[in-house]
Amino acid sequence: MSEGHPAAAQGEALRLICGHGPLEAGRLGERLVAARRLSTDPDFGPVITRMAGTLTWRLHAQGFIAQAESGNGWTVTADGRELIACAGTRG
Repeated sequence: MSEGHPAAAQGEALRLICGHGPLEAGRLGERLVAARRLSTDPDFGPVITRMAGTLTWRLHAQGFIAQAESGNGWTVTADGRELIACAGTRG
C-alpha cells in the first residue's frame, strides 16, 4: 500500500480473489504465476507462489481480505472491493 493505493501485486491479488471467489494462498499463487509472462528462470513460479502467502498475510492485516465463511480460502472484504472498484460479491 502506497499513499492509499494498493501496490501492483496487492491490486492484482485482490482482483483475482474478487473475480474468482474464495482462493487459498497456494491457488492464488498459481493464478499470479499464470497471469505473468513466462520466465526462463526455473525459480520464477515457486518464488511467486511463496510470495502469495506473504501477500495474503498483508492483505488480511490491512483488512482487505478475510477468511472465507467455509474456512477454505480468502475473500475480499467491502474495503478491499472499494479499493479496487470491484462490484462483485463473490470475493
